[in-house]
Amino acid sequence: MKLTRRESKQRRHRRVRGKVNGSPERPRLSVFRSNEHIYAQIIDDTQHRTLVAASTVDPQLRSDLASGANCDASAQVGKLIAARSLEKGITKVVFDRGGNLYHGRIQALAEAAREAGLDF
Repeated sequence: MKLTRRESKQRRHRRVRGKVNGSPERPRLSVFRSNEHIYAQIIDDTQHRTLVAASTVDPQLRSDLASGANCDASAQVGKLIAARSLEKGITKVVFDRGGNLYHGRIQALAEAAREAGLDF
């Protein structure tokens, strides 16, 4: 039986979330990608709290970006989430790609966050 793209993504997402869990020492960097924007959150799963968030709809980034749906925008979000997390004292995270393949916009966000100082 052939799976649709949506079913494949949901299956990958469940598999990733079964293995990746955020703790107070090492919270989870969760990424959601839509057709027009990309969103990143750093989450402490033990307290069920979002510690830091950034996206292409942030007023800080929105004026600088021509589009929220390209690798350049993703890299900007990666740099912003890393800067905000370092301000809060978060240096180590676990990466949750949210069922997306580690390619393109997801990879650009992750690499920019690493270059800006996050360790994962």
